Amino acid sequence: MASDSDASLLVAWQLKNKHVLVVGGGDVASGRIHHVLVAGAKITVVAPQDGLHPVTKWHIDTTPDRITYYDRVFTPADLDGKDFVLTAIDDADASRDIASRCRALKLPVNVADDPPSCDFFFGSQIRKGPLQILISTNGRGPKLANIIRRRIEESIPSHAGEAIERVGTLRERLKARAPGVGGEVGRRRMKWMADLCTAWEIEELASLTDEQMDRMLTEGWEKDVVLSPQDLGVQPAAHSDSE
Repeated sequence: MASDSDASLLVAWQLKNKHVLVVGGGDVASGRIHHVLVAGAKITVVAPQDGLHPVTKWHIDTTPDRITYYDRVFTPADLDGKDFVLTAIDDADASRDIASRCRALKLPVNVADDPPSCDFFFGSQIRKGPLQILISTNGRGPKLANIIRRRIEESIPSHAGEAIERVGTLRERLKARAPGVGGEVGRRRMKWMADLCTAWEIEELASLTDEQMDRMLTEGWEKDVVLSPQDLGVQPAAHSDSE
């Protein structure tokens, strides 16, 4: 059994406007490109055109403002100015050479299908709006990660993404009304938001309107109480047929 020291540190890495190099253009590379595009990165793809997967080619053709493409194999100069490197090629020796060069430059690198050469793993991911969940087996069982992901995904309320969006908006409005980091106001603000999220159902939070948020702050926060959905006349979002 693996020890705790074999575990990874799971973090939400902010890639917006970071420069990511993707070496390879096949099926695996297309998935990597999708993930970093969604994260807002600027991407350089280096791969011979005759090996491009249709999805990779589609990404290149439809997002020229975000993807720079070179129809050739990797050269060491491709690492210049990069923040993050992904390799997805069939040549294991070439992949390890790229990983070695990345480490010499202190560049985080992921080598597809070669866990010992990776600084990080992609795992199996769930995304519903701002909600992101990563299931990682630390490179030991990618297929099992996918199976576990499906089971977790089935248990997530259909309106979870909308609820998080609404709570995020309310939180920003509260911070504007009661600014400050730490201190008594910060602690009170955190407790009030925590009490709200505990007291309300996901579907109720998803249904909050801007007007109801204003009332929540004026009649609730200002009086140090958490109003109930009934107080505000909230109608819970309807469950989807799939639930």
